[in-house]
Amino acid sequence: MKYFVARQPIFDRQMNVYGYELLFRSGFNNIFTAMDEDKASSDVITTSFMVIGLEELTSGKKAFINFTHNLLVNDVATLFPKHLLTVEMLESITVDDEVVNACRKLKDDGFQLVFDDFTFAHAENPLIEYADIIKVDFLQNTIDEREVIPRKFASSNVKFLAEKVETRDDYKQALDWNYSYFQGYFLSKPAIKTGYAIPASKIVYLRILKEINKADVDFSELENIIKMDVSLSYKLLRFINSAFWGLKNEISSIRHAISLLGVRELKKWISLVALSNLAEDKPKELIQTSLVRAKMCEELAGKLGRSQQRSEFFMMGLLSLVDVIMDKPMEEVLANLPILEDIKCALTGEENYYRTVFDIVKAYENANWDEFTKHIITLDLDEKAIPPMYFDALKWINQVFNSQGAVLG
Repeated sequence: MKYFVARQPIFDRQMNVYGYELLFRSGFNNIFTAMDEDKASSDVITTSFMVIGLEELTSGKKAFINFTHNLLVNDVATLFPKHLLTVEMLESITVDDEVVNACRKLKDDGFQLVFDDFTFAHAENPLIEYADIIKVDFLQNTIDEREVIPRKFASSNVKFLAEKVETRDDYKQALDWNYSYFQGYFLSKPAIKTGYAIPASKIVYLRILKEINKADVDFSELENIIKMDVSLSYKLLRFINSAFWGLKNEISSIRHAISLLGVRELKKWISLVALSNLAEDKPKELIQTSLVRAKMCEELAGKLGRSQQRSEFFMMGLLSLVDVIMDKPMEEVLANLPILEDIKCALTGEENYYRTVFDIVKAYENANWDEFTKHIITLDLDEKAIPPMYFDALKWINQVFNSQGAVLG
């Protein structure tokens, strides 16, 4: 059986990633009967983590995982390190002595517990006593309830997580009402601000993105642009000399580094560094998500018989959050980049082949399994090929960010 796992970031008040909620799908129909739901969930969790690795999935951050009645009483949580695992106690769990005892034991053993999807209907649920975090679904609760819950049910230790934060107003309200953690669409796709001025230090990176995406790259011009930025020159030399790249000979010049990397790898590295610097005042998650998308789009191009266009698909994924990074409309940002018109159309929402590939990646990322299956069928892809791509992409970005700082500086 194949397992599908996606992850959704959870942010703290400083917009740092605190952890990821892991979202599962088992098999291709995603249908469980009442009798085998717990077994299937258990198999998905244990097999996924034993094969993939919990730390690999979450880049060392907390993993928030939904636990059913049977998963709790069967001590499945104890299979995993408590500093990485956060146990979500589903609000739909039938509460009996076994569950209460299981939660008490996990709490005593130092596991972090979360009460999921809290509403006033759950106010008397005994499991709340063991919660370190209470999740408040902003779609299921009224504005008044969202404000009152943290005050009414707060103790000296419990914290509150606002989930399904869909708008800027939701986020501002949650901040004002002293929620500690935040999860939802708004945080992955913040509202666009107007009147944003690009700092002078970022102009260089926009010039690089523009130059590297020309049909005929002028390497002399590219070298001159890189030389204008001492920090960028240093990063390039560190990268080419790093274990990540694996070259045996040291590189002493920008031109030598450029020639050794080759056009395809140079495009990827420069685009990544440029985007990272443009996003230096943004959550690191934006770059990580962009990288996962880029790597998956690149791999899908190979699966679809478009290996010659792998770099174009990579670029599409990498630029898919550039509007959020720049706080400008996507159309405005892309207007200044000479990338393929088909990629521009795909990133601005028009339907074409590139867009369908991007929709597969985005649907998997968001655990939107119905949309995922629809697009997979459209391109006649094998569903089984996608999870390994996702896990390989996560491993790749871990390598990127852990390579002694050589890639991003």
